Amino acid sequence: MKKLGFIVNPIAGMGGKVGLKGTDGADILEQARKLGAVPEAPNRAQVALKVLAQAKDDFQLITYPGDMGENEARAVGLKPMVLGEQKLGFTGPEDTERAALEMEQMAVDLLLFAGGDGTARNIYNAVRDRLPAVGIPAGVKIHSAVYATHPRNAGELALKYLRGEVTSVREAEVMDIDEEAFRQGRVTARLYGYLKVPYERNMIQNLKAGRAQGDEEALEAIADRIVDEMEPGVLYIIGPGTSTRPIMENLGLTNTLLGVDVVQDGKLVAADVGERELLRLINEKQAQIIVTVIGGQGYIFGRGNQQLSSTVIKAVGKKNIRVIATKNKMISLEGRPLLVDTGDEEVNAALSGYWRIVTGYNEELMYRAQGA
Repeated sequence: MKKLGFIVNPIAGMGGKVGLKGTDGADILEQARKLGAVPEAPNRAQVALKVLAQAKDDFQLITYPGDMGENEARAVGLKPMVLGEQKLGFTGPEDTERAALEMEQMAVDLLLFAGGDGTARNIYNAVRDRLPAVGIPAGVKIHSAVYATHPRNAGELALKYLRGEVTSVREAEVMDIDEEAFRQGRVTARLYGYLKVPYERNMIQNLKAGRAQGDEEALEAIADRIVDEMEPGVLYIIGPGTSTRPIMENLGLTNTLLGVDVVQDGKLVAADVGERELLRLINEKQAQIIVTVIGGQGYIFGRGNQQLSSTVIKAVGKKNIRVIATKNKMISLEGRPLLVDTGDEEVNAALSGYWRIVTGYNEELMYRAQGA
């Protein structure tokens, strides 16, 4: 019988909706909790496990105690073998690495883990390329190419691999934010290594692509158009990233590189806001959301902008969302659809369909989006 290792980083993604850039470290975790953050990873892990639970007699699930896997497994009707001892309170990178090593020693055929880029680094530190692995996306930022496009797809891919229906395995990049570059105002990710990942197109997300050379003029033209079309009294919610930064620069305002800012009548109303503050500011006012596409991956919601939650999207309305991207960024998708992963299947479905993408001052293109 095949063996499936299963690890959850229970605090992954908690900082997203409250405007933090992750939950690495006990201090940041405590700050997230004070801001009202709740665990996201356990629920997303269960989405993947529900797929696997349909074939629970085909494999043995091996996991760690409590919220590191056991609780999620039992919640969907699985009866796992549990390694290690229950740890109360904060779980850290060393716990993830220890779990991965113990599962390697148990000769699992595949390691399924839930988290973000930091969790992928922990898995790589432990098992390198000795063990096939696939990630359930649950973090704030996910640059790495080791994650499925959606938690459901992670479960389906794991099941197909265990059954021998997917045999292709590729080396996929483990990436994380370069903190030194971030302090200098640049979002660049550092390569830490490669994990062996079962591969099936449209189930595994691509590596996040950086900005193409020559995009600066295009982004300035896009910013000119967005600013020229701003209306008095409307709240403009500016999503994170270097592609939206020229809009703030055009207005003469400082932007939050990895955060969400709110502008009204050319003035900064609030900087680096979370879901709760956004809902307070909107409060039935007319508002627009301006977001960009993650290059190479195609996400417009659900990666790096969790502050723009399904609740915020419902409050603003689909008709008041504008998507901007350069032509080069759209070409980098190679025809793959834009992706939406808000954690709310109803909202994902509502945002599916064709979108008008602003690619220049007088240029647009129509492009299809789908729930991830």
